[in-house]
Amino acid sequence: MIPAWALILVIVLAAAALIGLWLSLTASRLNRLHIRTDAARLSLEGALETRSAIVSVLRPDLAARTGQTSAVALRATDMSARSDAENVVLRQLHQEDLVAPAFVEASVKVDLSARFYNEAVGDTRDLRKRPAVRFFRLAGSAPLPEFYEAMSIGDGSE
Repeated sequence: MIPAWALILVIVLAAAALIGLWLSLTASRLNRLHIRTDAARLSLEGALETRSAIVSVLRPDLAARTGQTSAVALRATDMSARSDAENVVLRQLHQEDLVAPAFVEASVKVDLSARFYNEAVGDTRDLRKRPAVRFFRLAGSAPLPEFYEAMSIGDGSE
């Protein structure tokens, strides 16, 4: 017959192993979500740079402003700085600029990239809100990403 203390020890060790495995898998998933968020942010930054280049060609008078906008870093923790700068440039465009095929194509890419980025941010934030993730600090030192909010083509508001 197995002693009671040995049976309890085996059960406690098995439970600890299962909890450790779950924590490890959750941390791995969170890491993959952060990588996905970073990749989506880089894609969004590329789309924004392309649109800025097109605006500079369409409106040479805004070239300096688009250069200043491109100089604003697109950081996961401060997305509003770049989106505000982008919105200022978009408000200065005329209607004929907004319907230029190259601008429309670039803006569609920006909108799609923003959707992918915001979806990745939402998934990451949802997992990071869980009590066990916060208690065991599974996110490590990774910053909590922010959503990207900017105007769409022809939208008069933010």
